[in-house]
Amino acid sequence: MPVPLPPSIPTSFASLVGRVSNWGRWGEDDQIGTLNLIDAAARRRGVAAVRDGAAFPLGLPLSQAEGIQLGFIAGRVNPSLTMICVNNPLSAEPGWIASSEDVVSLATQCATHWDSLAHVSYGSGPGGLRLYNGYPASSVTEAGASLLGIQQVRTLTTRGLLLDVARARGVELLGPGEPVTPDDLDAACALGRIDVEPGDVVLVRTGQAAHLALPGRPGIGGKAPVRDLVAYTWPSPGLTLATTEWFHARDVAAVATDTMVLEVYPCEDERLYLPVHLVHLVEMGMTQGQNWFLDELADACAHDGRYEFLLDATPLPFTGALGSPVNPVALR
Repeated sequence: MPVPLPPSIPTSFASLVGRVSNWGRWGEDDQIGTLNLIDAAARRRGVAAVRDGAAFPLGLPLSQAEGIQLGFIAGRVNPSLTMICVNNPLSAEPGWIASSEDVVSLATQCATHWDSLAHVSYGSGPGGLRLYNGYPASSVTEAGASLLGIQQVRTLTTRGLLLDVARARGVELLGPGEPVTPDDLDAACALGRIDVEPGDVVLVRTGQAAHLALPGRPGIGGKAPVRDLVAYTWPSPGLTLATTEWFHARDVAAVATDTMVLEVYPCEDERLYLPVHLVHLVEMGMTQGQNWFLDELADACAHDGRYEFLLDATPLPFTGALGSPVNPVALR
């Protein structure tokens, strides 16, 4: 059954949903959506993409000082580390073993992360809010997500493809609030001489991470690096609603970007708030990621013209969580 929409939503949105919905495609009990597309063949493609063994970490640093959250999303706090013991003796023998321990507090989506399929919901009418595959949003409670939690993603290892939209346009980074269209994705595929195959994970680079002034990275336009979290956050370049059909037609397993929001923000249509989130997570069942650091990987890809790699981006198995921090690794 399609999700009933409020009357203010344009019919074009419902038409799009009808073209890309994956409800029931992998059975009524499915909880991982397009990650079902990652099969042995997709993983072997990833292994075959490894040439020299160079590894690129794609995760942002996790600390209070390096955090990227400014409070725009209430409760999404930056990581904080607390020491609970320092060089605490574990033995009666002086000078023998001692231990230090720490505790980390963080929002699961505060930095580089995957969203679980329980992250967002929508719908009006008797059925109420719905999640992917028609599951009721009431399955998310104060105790967490009893369905579609991030722990359902037991492994996420496959061929990764970098679609460097910024380089394909010949710019350092896209402008504030600039849309990424299907034509941009096609141009990035042409730049990398790559064809997307079922089960691939696509990483879309806009160059937005330049605003984070990460160690070792150059500044914008040849200037000294400047850390500007507002410029990083809003307005933000990102994916347009039209790209959802592009990903659906190619059976992409998951998509991640180097931006805070993933989709273009402010949104394309004031009547549709974060519609790409709804189509990806609720209708397609496609896991999405934000705040991925792609610049060093992009430099390497541009240097030798290889835009495919083995990607390991398995989330932490937090039972019932709506997302998970991740330090993805691209192995070339």
